[in-house]
Amino acid sequence: MSLRLHVEAAPHEGTELDLPPGASRHAQVRRVQPGHALVLFDGGGQEWPAEVLTVSRSSVRVRVKAPLQVDRELSCQVTLALVMPANDRMDALVEKATELGVTRIQPLLSERSVLRPTAERAERRRTHWQAIAVAAAEQCARARVPQVEAVRTLVEWLPAAPDGARLLLSLQAEARPPAACLAANTSSNGSTISATDIVTLSGPEGGFTADEESAALAHGFMATTLGPRVLRADTAPLALLAWLGLALSARQTK
Repeated sequence: MSLRLHVEAAPHEGTELDLPPGASRHAQVRRVQPGHALVLFDGGGQEWPAEVLTVSRSSVRVRVKAPLQVDRELSCQVTLALVMPANDRMDALVEKATELGVTRIQPLLSERSVLRPTAERAERRRTHWQAIAVAAAEQCARARVPQVEAVRTLVEWLPAAPDGARLLLSLQAEARPPAACLAANTSSNGSTISATDIVTLSGPEGGFTADEESAALAHGFMATTLGPRVLRADTAPLALLAWLGLALSARQTK
């Protein structure tokens, strides 16, 4: 597969351009040479095949060809809302969630949060995670890059949570498998939920408090379980996302 590079602005067919610094460094590390083919994408759903014209110490110049409309996304838009795990586990989670097809990642703070960054540090981390999502999209051939949202508290996010089928990962005895929750396909007020949006919510190490779970349920989330084992805070949302990807693929082939 040709080297894929993300660019901020959509290029124009037939033009010659110097790759932006980050993409240029990536191309140089991969030792591209004049005549090599690569693919540019801006995260909006299109790809532009390109040919390398010149390579210097400071720049890589390419000629852009006709754009291609590609679709390698899940059939549903999936928002992954989760209380941030500690250390570098959030980095890996963003990378893998991008590979698995997530549309949006919402980092959250809750009562039992281990990671509690200041506002300034939280924004730096969000920028860092967005860069990880871009790199993961380059690697896994996605033409769209997931949006990493600003860090918010669970309390302020719940009333503003996106519409859709809302799944709360829970250890409650009455929690149902994801398939059973999605089959219900009704919101808290009984109206039909759009099949094009799914929102998942998962807690920190130690889980949500009882009050936090009650608040999530009151905002239309359905308690769901992935089985009898207790999964880590960074494993559970990825496991649910992987299941959703497989389920959505199976639905498309029917």
